[in-house]
Amino acid sequence: MTVRTDTPTLLDATPVPVQAKLAAAWTSFMFLYIYVDYFHLYKPGVVDNLRAGVVFEFDISPTLLTAMLASVAMPALMVMLSMTLPARVNRATNLGAAALYIPYSVVNAAGESWDWALFYGLSIGLEVLLLAFILRAAWTWPRRAASPAPRAAGLDGEPHRMPQQV
Repeated sequence: MTVRTDTPTLLDATPVPVQAKLAAAWTSFMFLYIYVDYFHLYKPGVVDNLRAGVVFEFDISPTLLTAMLASVAMPALMVMLSMTLPARVNRATNLGAAALYIPYSVVNAAGESWDWALFYGLSIGLEVLLLAFILRAAWTWPRRAASPAPRAAGLDGEPHRMPQQV
């Protein structure tokens, strides 16, 4: 005979706040985003192009580097904003930022040869999965705190009373 208790064990899952889920997802996205850019440097000819002052098809300039910094800064800021913004603003900000980054992530593969399809498919696929998780978590964010459960009623329709309430 097994005895069931309601005593929590070390492996019981505790609810994770939506803000923490969002911050964790943005952190994962940032790591992936940075590593994809880093591993891109290993492609033949990329470092030679950088030495020649070209990134993709763009000349390296202060404007280009500022735009690149902004594209990395936004997900980095979303980690902090997901933990600090009020719920209504937080939800809207996460929905907007994640929706913006999905096409931005997909465009990274534009113009690449099929030889690199696995690299870009995996990296973009993982980025989009993380962004989809962010969209879902923000979209399904509870609108209000759960209300306390109603008191159980007895057979006569009267609520059960605890001994101290009699």
